[in-house]
Amino acid sequence: MIKFFLTLFSFFIFALAHGQAENPKADKDLATISVLDAADSVMIQPTADELFIYAERNERSGNLNEALVLFKKAAFEYNVKKQRIKYGKTLLRMCNLHLSLKNLVEAEQVALHLALKNYSRIGSSAGQMETYNMLAKIYFEANKLPQSLWFYSQQGLSAQRLKNKAAYIDSVLGIAAIKIKKKEYYLAIKDVNRAEILAKNSNINKFAAQIQQSRTAIAQKSVPKI
Repeated sequence: MIKFFLTLFSFFIFALAHGQAENPKADKDLATISVLDAADSVMIQPTADELFIYAERNERSGNLNEALVLFKKAAFEYNVKKQRIKYGKTLLRMCNLHLSLKNLVEAEQVALHLALKNYSRIGSSAGQMETYNMLAKIYFEANKLPQSLWFYSQQGLSAQRLKNKAAYIDSVLGIAAIKIKKKEYYLAIKDVNRAEILAKNSNINKFAAQIQQSRTAIAQKSVPKI
């Protein structure tokens, strides 16, 4: 019985080998299919830079949640590769999206515990200044005005050290917004006027609309109700 099965198996192997020898194209096709299948089974992972670009596209399209997911993946890859500047930049983009989505706790956590620590670690004064600005906006939105005022002040001090006039004007207008919210209109208008003079002397035009909006808010809210 055993001899019978061995003979049958040998015959099967011989027939299979003979068929392959007569049809080499079939072998080639099978090999090609195997390679294609293997290629399909391996998903090409996008780079951190590509993830960042995809996130920006989604943000511009209004897909904020999808953009946030992609920025988070990009940040992870930058951190793994120790690309600290790009890592910090991506974290701040995440903060801005959290702020837009009113995820204030998440925005604070990313800015305070990740972005600020990252920039402090690498000694980036410009990065720290940008993070102060982000934290000031987050606390302002959360109606935590003392914290917002402190971070706008830190932004202003950093801007002066870095000779960044635009960032300094931005901090002055941020402080003015806090004073408007606290109904300190006299003090607020002084800050707005100072920001306007600084912007004109520095030929910086991008704050014109914000300055006008601040003036309008002060005029409307400071008028006594009859």
